[in-house]
Amino acid sequence: MALQFPAGLTRRGFALAQELRASGFDVILSGDPCYGACDLALDTLEVADVLVHFGHAPVGPHERVIHEPVSMDFDPGMVREALPLLRGPRIGIVTTVQHVHLLEAVADELRRAGFDPVVAGGSGRTPHPGQVLGCSFRAARETGADEILYVGTGLFHPLGVQMATRARVVALDPFTGQATEVSAERFLRQRFGLIERARTAERIGVIVSAKSGQRRLDLARRLAGLSGRAILVMMREVTPEALLDLGCNAYVNTACPRLAYDDQARFPVPVLTPAEFEILLGIRSWEDYVADEWGEG
Repeated sequence: MALQFPAGLTRRGFALAQELRASGFDVILSGDPCYGACDLALDTLEVADVLVHFGHAPVGPHERVIHEPVSMDFDPGMVREALPLLRGPRIGIVTTVQHVHLLEAVADELRRAGFDPVVAGGSGRTPHPGQVLGCSFRAARETGADEILYVGTGLFHPLGVQMATRARVVALDPFTGQATEVSAERFLRQRFGLIERARTAERIGVIVSAKSGQRRLDLARRLAGLSGRAILVMMREVTPEALLDLGCNAYVNTACPRLAYDDQARFPVPVLTPAEFEILLGIRSWEDYVADEWGEG
């Protein structure tokens, strides 16, 4: 069997591989970078009967692949730290796959505080109730709430929730207890600046991912067909060095949305989302800006 771990869990792999080998299994570890369930090490299936992917829920069906999510506990009572920022009474709740098992306990805490919590059901790329991904904020939209509580670390997901829902968003770090009202205004100003920088680009690469779980080929082809300056570029790993070597003046990303949003500071030229490219070409207005999500745009 083959084992695959994302960053943060990789160091667990060797010990587990040793345990499995001692039990009679022939084990191989995937040593390539892994960014999620959309980034499966399917090439290992050429030498293994099954791939066990740790840390994420499946984003689609794959034969001979077993997903083993890794849960991370916290004290649900920590939600009390966010209460001063919540207006309510109806509060949508979302989190990442590591914490979905505790959402009902968080909802109970909010009920005791007089709020009406809502957790949307799971489906598609987010099979667990209340689960969001960097490429899917459906669970936030489907709460129908004007206020969303995101429970988790970092600001990428809550910023995405706000852009996708236009709701008021409060982010709670369940480990530190820090609660913050999230505003995407400054982030969107930065994105607008990137669009303006890309206006003079003579060569635009439209990135399509070679990874099966990130490949939006139809979208990439549609976008490339919108401009004579654009050409499709298929890549497995989107790195600053690779973009520099290709020599385009700007890129449009149809691979993982986090590449454009999280990694722009690392890239040598503007990397736009599909909606931002449409704004650049004048076929979408800035007022119609949408977050880049799988199946959207």
